[in-house]
Amino acid sequence: MADAPTPAPQATRAPQGGRDGGGRGQQDRRNRRPEIQPEEKQFDERTLHIDRVARVVKGGRRFRFRALVVVGDRKHKVGIGSAKGADVTAAVTKAVEVAKKNFVTVSLYKGTLPHEVEQKVSGAHILLKPASAGTGLIAGGVVRTILEVAGVQNALSKSLGSTNKTNTAYATLAALEHLVPASKWITSVEKKAAAPKKAAAKKEAK
Repeated sequence: MADAPTPAPQATRAPQGGRDGGGRGQQDRRNRRPEIQPEEKQFDERTLHIDRVARVVKGGRRFRFRALVVVGDRKHKVGIGSAKGADVTAAVTKAVEVAKKNFVTVSLYKGTLPHEVEQKVSGAHILLKPASAGTGLIAGGVVRTILEVAGVQNALSKSLGSTNKTNTAYATLAALEHLVPASKWITSVEKKAAAPKKAAAKKEAK
């Protein structure tokens, strides 16, 4: 009896897109892509207050939102902005743009204020005092947020007037703006040294 013919060997196909083939290639390609890291914000943006306002028109009332925002770099710059918008997001965005256009440079001395300062805006009356290292910010509400964003680490504060957040915020900003840097201080020694020179200058003038 003749032997049966042996079957021809079947050609093996390379896996296409299987778990062990194309899948690994796709994963490798994904891993090769550079990871996009989120950009760090240059400024610290804080929302101080959001209020709903209304305008009376012919058809009734038209409601909008007003946002009060403070923006700072936690070093020496801080700004306050207030704007209105159809919704909260639009109002906050507009207020941030206004704040960035009205930056104020704050003079700091060893992480605190260089001297005591007091300022009044409308009914709001704010008093700020320097504090020793480790004291922290003894302030509340709007004043504390503004001092944090401005980069003040130790300070004492007191609100002596109205509690209106908008006026309090602008009074705090005005107080920070009126700070005199330590390099421009006039000490008692400098005054005594300058007194004889003034007296001599008066005698020469006579």
